[in-house]
Amino acid sequence: MSNIEDIVDSLENKISKVLHKVALLKQANLKLQEELNASKKQIRDQKLLITDWEEKHNALRIANTILGSDDNKRETKLKINALIREIDYCIAQISD
Repeated sequence: MSNIEDIVDSLENKISKVLHKVALLKQANLKLQEELNASKKQIRDQKLLITDWEEKHNALRIANTILGSDDNKRETKLKINALIREIDYCIAQISD
């Protein structure tokens, strides 16, 4: 009987250790999930910031071209033509 009691005690100890490890792993997993969510939010914020800076860069480039810079003259003409077409479309919609 003593042998069976030793085996049961040994199993109880091993199960206790496994349950403790599972609890630790759950905590570590939760922490990693929180870090992942924070990283995703940071990436999202940075993408928005990049988009904002790209828009500002494009506006500045067009403004420089209008002011007389020859670097992006063709692109500015295309943008102005697109704006004129959009205005014409709006006028046509209003007059209907």
